[in-house]
Amino acid sequence: MSQIAINTSQNVNINFNIASVGDRMLAFIIDLLIKIAYVIFIFYLFFNILDLGYLLTGLDQWSIMAIYIAITFPVYIYPVVLESMMEGQTPGKKLMKIRVVKIDGYQASFGDYIIRWILRIIDTSFAGVIGLVTMAISKSNQRLGDIASGTAVISLKNNINISHTILENIKEDYIPTFPQVIGLSDNDMRIIKDNYVKALRVDDRQIISKLSDKIKSTLKLEVDPTKMTERQFIGVVMKDYNYYTGKDN
Repeated sequence: MSQIAINTSQNVNINFNIASVGDRMLAFIIDLLIKIAYVIFIFYLFFNILDLGYLLTGLDQWSIMAIYIAITFPVYIYPVVLESMMEGQTPGKKLMKIRVVKIDGYQASFGDYIIRWILRIIDTSFAGVIGLVTMAISKSNQRLGDIASGTAVISLKNNINISHTILENIKEDYIPTFPQVIGLSDNDMRIIKDNYVKALRVDDRQIISKLSDKIKSTLKLEVDPTKMTERQFIGVVMKDYNYYTGKDN
C-alpha cells in the first residue's frame, strides 16, 4: 500500500497509508445508498404519510422543481456537512476506515471541504471517469478536489499499538492538570504525539521546545519551567486529553 508523508507545522514528516481507489469507491457507494434511502423516505413521508401532494397542484414546472430541490437539499450538501462534522469522514468513509486529511499537517477546514465538494461535480462527470483517471495518475490517489484543496484520503486500517495512537496509559487515580486540553481535537493530539515521539527518538530538543511553545500558545497556558520541564508538560497534556475525552485503555 502506497504512503504519503504529511509535513506538520513542526516540519516533521508523518507517514500515512493512502486509501485505495477500491476503498474510496466502496465508501462512495455506501454514501450513495444512504442518500437514495433518504430520498425514498422523504418522498414517501411527503406524499404518502403527510399526504402533501396537493400543495403541488396548480404550480408551474419551475415551482415544482424548486420544491423537489428543497426536499432533497440534504442530499446535495451531505458530503461537505458530514466531513466537516466528522473530521474528514462520512458514514461511508467511517465504515471503510478512511479519512480526509490536509497534507500540510493541519486539520482540513470547512473551506477545504467546500472546494472538494464543488469539484466533485467535475470528478463525477462521465460516470466518475475524470475522478478515477485523476486518482490513477496521482501518486497519492488524489482526485481534482483533493489536489485543489491540498487534501488526501488516508487509510486508518493500520495494525497499530498504543504507541502509534493518541492513547496514553493513565492510572485510575490520575489527577489532570490542564482542563484546557478539551479545546484540542483528536487530530491535534495525533499530530502532537507523533511529533513528540519522533523528537524523543532522535532527542530533538528544538522540536520538543517548539511543540511545547505551540501547545502553550494555543491553549493560553503559563507553565513554570522550574516545576515542569517541556517534556513533562507535553506528557501531561497527552494524559490530560485522554482523561477528559475518555480515550483510555
